[in-house]
Amino acid sequence: TMAEQRTLLSADDFFWQYSHKEGNYELVKGKVIEMPPPGGVHGGIAVNIVSPLGTFVRQREPGRVVVETGFRLEHQPDTVRGPDVSFVTKDRMPTDGLPRAFFMGAPDQAVEIVSPSDSAGDLEIKVAEYLSSGTKSFWAVYPDSRRVVVHRSGGIAQTHGEDFNLEEPEQLPGFSLSLGEIFDG
Repeated sequence: TMAEQRTLLSADDFFWQYSHKEGNYELVKGKVIEMPPPGGVHGGIAVNIVSPLGTFVRQREPGRVVVETGFRLEHQPDTVRGPDVSFVTKDRMPTDGLPRAFFMGAPDQAVEIVSPSDSAGDLEIKVAEYLSSGTKSFWAVYPDSRRVVVHRSGGIAQTHGEDFNLEEPEQLPGFSLSLGEIFDG
């Protein structure tokens, strides 16, 4: 209905209204969703991923790594998701550097650390949004089972345990992440 369309937020309005607020929000088809702040295990794993990934990307400069940054995946109605960790290749970076607001489009690589409050159905929807918007690889990290499920465009999902070294030769040639190390420390 027209009334409902007027109440749906655009990505721009969402940024200006919510970027200064305390809390963790995403915009899904124009509607704001508040998420609980992540727990300690979640934060520790995020650092254990972003630290080696960030170091690799700074040294080799294939693009940029960002954390908890909004990406506008869908337009009219707008969907803005903020993965825990994202990688954007150099050729997809805005010419003037990192945007002040949200990225237009999807990250090349997205990492979500799955919280106990995340439902499997919600995660499936999220993965589909990323992949259909251009994300090439989505890592769903499950702290409790110490597994990472890698979803790639083309609908292939592979589950890896902690004895696996995760690589992304297409986007991050030469990068290898020991999954055992991300769950420890």
